Amino acid sequence: MSELPLDQVRTLLAVVDEGTFDAAAAALHVTPSAVSQRVKALEQRTGRVLLLRTKPVRPTDSGQVVVRFARQLARIERDARTELGLADTGEPARLSIAVNADSLATWFLPALAEVPEDLRVVFELHREDQDHTTALLREGVVMAAVTSSPDPVTGCSVRTLGRMRYLPMASPDFAARRLGDGPLRQTLPNAPVVLFDRRDDLQDRLTRKLTHGRGAGPRRHYVPSSESFVEAVAAGLGWGMVPTAQAEPHLRAGTLVDLAPEHAIDVPLFWQQWKLDSPALAATADVVAKAAAAALTR
Repeated sequence: MSELPLDQVRTLLAVVDEGTFDAAAAALHVTPSAVSQRVKALEQRTGRVLLLRTKPVRPTDSGQVVVRFARQLARIERDARTELGLADTGEPARLSIAVNADSLATWFLPALAEVPEDLRVVFELHREDQDHTTALLREGVVMAAVTSSPDPVTGCSVRTLGRMRYLPMASPDFAARRLGDGPLRQTLPNAPVVLFDRRDDLQDRLTRKLTHGRGAGPRRHYVPSSESFVEAVAAGLGWGMVPTAQAEPHLRAGTLVDLAPEHAIDVPLFWQQWKLDSPALAATADVVAKAAAAALTR
């Protein structure tokens, strides 16, 4: 990597971030032809295709390696300038983080507010399912992620955060109308169900556990917002797996009931981040771990 021309590496990153060669040229204050020449020169030097010329452009597997290097280089350079007391460019320290929707809706944002002001950190959050956040790390899109995978992405370290507990919930009226005529293992798989999106398998995991193999029913409502998901369940649209932190206020108010307290599902969460000696990244990791310890099940 040390032999890669830095102007070419930074140009590749700009193309990926901006989405097109023209937009990257505008961001870098050069011509589109110059951007194209730099990318081609970098591809010739590496002997590999680094970008798929789609709209927006996408890095290839080899391109992801260079993009990740470019982001790490930018982070190291900024931290070094700060420690050396060189002239401040006026730009804040930018950290990109992937986080699942339920963490984002409950404990994660208050944690970020605890990062010291003097670090001048701004966050770019990417909402993604906890089973898929590591893909963004691998692609170099983010520097850190809340993920369900304990297996470190190449070049990353892993810290255990805890377990997010999900409870099978429904409104009292829905439970009485749709689930009150027999054992839950028989009624639940036939009842309407609320899911976050088509990758959400928590509801199917519960019904397979109860029935030894049968998934949730065919009447499926998809509500891709953590807050609206809970509202949909409380409104009686269907039953669904709700995080404890969001379920507890509804349980106290009597707007939701726990269908099977003994069948909660725990999803382990981990913090993965690039192995960088970065004060901003280290401070963020510390406050996230502290907040997770207070909010999640150990």
